[in-house]
Amino acid sequence: MPPPPGLVIVDKASGPTSHDVVGALRRIMGTRKVGHAGTLDPMATGVLVIGIERATKLLGHLTLDTKAYHATIRLGAATTTDDAQGDTVSTADAADVAEDAVRAGMAALSGDIDQVPSAVSAVKIDGKRAYQRVRDGETVEIPARRVTVSAFFLADVRRGEGVTDLDVVVECSSGTYVRALARDLGEALGVGGHLTALRRTRVGPFTLEHARTVEQLAEAPGLSLDLAGAVAAAFPRHDVDDAGAVDVGHGKSLPAAGIDGTYGVFAPDGRALALMADRGRTARPVVVLAPAGS
Repeated sequence: MPPPPGLVIVDKASGPTSHDVVGALRRIMGTRKVGHAGTLDPMATGVLVIGIERATKLLGHLTLDTKAYHATIRLGAATTTDDAQGDTVSTADAADVAEDAVRAGMAALSGDIDQVPSAVSAVKIDGKRAYQRVRDGETVEIPARRVTVSAFFLADVRRGEGVTDLDVVVECSSGTYVRALARDLGEALGVGGHLTALRRTRVGPFTLEHARTVEQLAEAPGLSLDLAGAVAAAFPRHDVDDAGAVDVGHGKSLPAAGIDGTYGVFAPDGRALALMADRGRTARPVVVLAPAGS
């Protein structure tokens, strides 16, 4: 018997890929219908949102949200991947970089900025991932994209031999590369920079407080949020009567709810029926979560 639909919030360890975590959850939860929202690099830790069964339909909509990170940036060396897993391409003495200059550089990388993603990233170029083109020996030029860095705070400064490590807090829009922030800050300061640690603390409304490690889940499998709880946590709520619930189950439109953006539609018994969006005077299904007869 398949597990109930919902979300599992995983506290990913450093090392596994996001796909590795999906594979582990397929075994733990006993279903192939598992997917993730918002890829984490293998070196990164923290919040990874996993959808189970019908909740996988939510994932494409959850990735359009904001995210938060704790990170460590090392000034004094640039790498091929903009993180510690790449080869060093340049070094400079950064032991005495002024804190005022660091803060000014971070301020310049805050707000709405045009960011060039790291060459070793999942961005598609002519249908092929950038990291795969790099592995194939191609020279990759990725166009800049507009992202929003709503917070870029300096939490601590640690000096070492020829380097300065910065512990920072980042809040940003989906599609922002914290590795690229490290790279661009190092370039602006003239000493090079790369990411040495990254921990995602929040994806949309889902935080580390909701999260469990893969090991904890293996010992006690279970959802973090059932389907109704997941929709209620991530989207505005709109309740309908029994007749409206029947219409939604058949994929029909409803009168507009007067809610901006995508919202969750709930039956009188509390079931999450669909994600819908107003289009003029009507609301149309974005995703039907409880089709008629299910």
